[in-house]
Amino acid sequence: MNPHAQARVPVLIVGGSLVGLSASLFLGRLGIDNLLVEKHSDTSRHPRGRGNNVRTMELFRVAGAEAQIREAASVLADNHGILQAGSLTSEDQEWLFKEMDGGGALARFSPSGWCLCSQNDLEPVLVDRARALGGDLRFATELLTFDEDAEGVTAVVKDRETGEHTTVLADYLIAADGPRSPARERLGFGMTGPGDLFHNVSITFRAPALADVVGDRRFLACYLTNPEADGTLLPVDNRERWVFHAPWHPDRGETLEDFTDERCTDHIRRAVGVPDLDIEITGKAPWHAAERVAERYASGRVFLAGDSAHEMSPTGAFGSNTGIQDAHNLAWKLAAVLQGWAGPGLLETYASERQPVAKATSARASARSAEHSHPGYSPAPGAGGRGKPGGVLTVALAYRYPRGAVIGVDPELPVVPERMQLTGEPGSRAPHMWVRRAGDRLSTLDLYERSIVLLTGPNGAAWRAGAAGVAERWSVPLDIYGVGPGSDDDLAPEEGADFAEVHGITSEGAVLVRPDGFVAWRAAGAAADPEAEIREVFGALLHRG
Repeated sequence: MNPHAQARVPVLIVGGSLVGLSASLFLGRLGIDNLLVEKHSDTSRHPRGRGNNVRTMELFRVAGAEAQIREAASVLADNHGILQAGSLTSEDQEWLFKEMDGGGALARFSPSGWCLCSQNDLEPVLVDRARALGGDLRFATELLTFDEDAEGVTAVVKDRETGEHTTVLADYLIAADGPRSPARERLGFGMTGPGDLFHNVSITFRAPALADVVGDRRFLACYLTNPEADGTLLPVDNRERWVFHAPWHPDRGETLEDFTDERCTDHIRRAVGVPDLDIEITGKAPWHAAERVAERYASGRVFLAGDSAHEMSPTGAFGSNTGIQDAHNLAWKLAAVLQGWAGPGLLETYASERQPVAKATSARASARSAEHSHPGYSPAPGAGGRGKPGGVLTVALAYRYPRGAVIGVDPELPVVPERMQLTGEPGSRAPHMWVRRAGDRLSTLDLYERSIVLLTGPNGAAWRAGAAGVAERWSVPLDIYGVGPGSDDDLAPEEGADFAEVHGITSEGAVLVRPDGFVAWRAAGAAADPEAEIREVFGALLHRG
């Protein structure tokens, strides 16, 4: 063992699951070197965490990974909806919902869509993409300790195969190390919320004959409600590989050892309603549903993301999506500070933006579990209505930041609006519009990743000139587009769409969009001194004097 091994990196990421890998990908896209350590020897082999919502897929689209992810998910591309039934052979069957986007309304709001890709299929794609961008991903490597001060983070990691210790000197640390987060424990951050909701054992099994029983019911999940054998059935390949989530009651003294192959086989047979179904148990993994949010998201140069910061009921698949979006929010802010075009105060907005989103989303996830009578979940008296406002799409796509790196937002606005509202308001995800640029078709969302973007109406030349001057003097990466039907405009809206109307401004107005696609500021019309106003906006947004 070399006791003097040392590494120097701008960002150290602890945890190599969906959130940590996404953080590495997003940072790599922004040109930020990063080192990721994960104590397990490889990516997840268990099919779980499969629901990737439209906002997450938008982020992967812009990051150049969407096509690979959809290819990895192709086997379940035709699976939609949640079925609830006494058993697969009983008559008491009801679709809680049959299509994720049955009416096709999603196309109005996004260039992307939902994707059912299990964690064991998604993580290898993220590994490939992150490494292609220079990410140093080290599996079988464990964080032993870390200390942070005003200059940076000093961590010691251990290669679990060789025993070698390495001292890592990093500017910042992202702790994406799961719900039992050792990093959070070391920071001494407590958790708020109701706590544990229910416990399951996830059972993987082979049963080729089950495909005939399921037939053409291509569900995402089937809630089986036999009181003597309830649980959730999920397809892995729609042919022979399946997952069953069986309720586990440790509060009654049940242990994992009680879930023998014989017990699991019998439980699954009774749940699906086929007493002689041929089943081969291939794996078991415990998991715990909880509703908790960390009291704090950051300490100096250390930030929590994903399950280390929040836990949610699985209904609605909000948990991993919220974590991936944590990573995306944090990545552009770290890049801005490390590259010198924003002040360190920008990083303080990570917690003020993402923590309220986690609280609102976790409450909605628990409410949805109650609405759908998720197997194993028994809400506390009076808790059924928590988090009700906003449907799944509204929660996934239309949440907003009343506070943070946004200007001109009412801080008392609810994080999740009661209805879908994507009209260019500061603090919300910028609207999607199809436009043409030099003959190429793209969504306005495709513009937002590596820089701040200023969009103006056809008569916004003064805003464009003023912003260009400020960006050049301040060395701020800024892309500027005039949007309109004229030959001098940079982007031409398709199908006669009115850019100004969609974004809540006039033809003389302007909209400033952050690299993560959220509207930072907008001006409804012209200004007496556009350059002075842009300078003030940049100073407040980027925490520069």
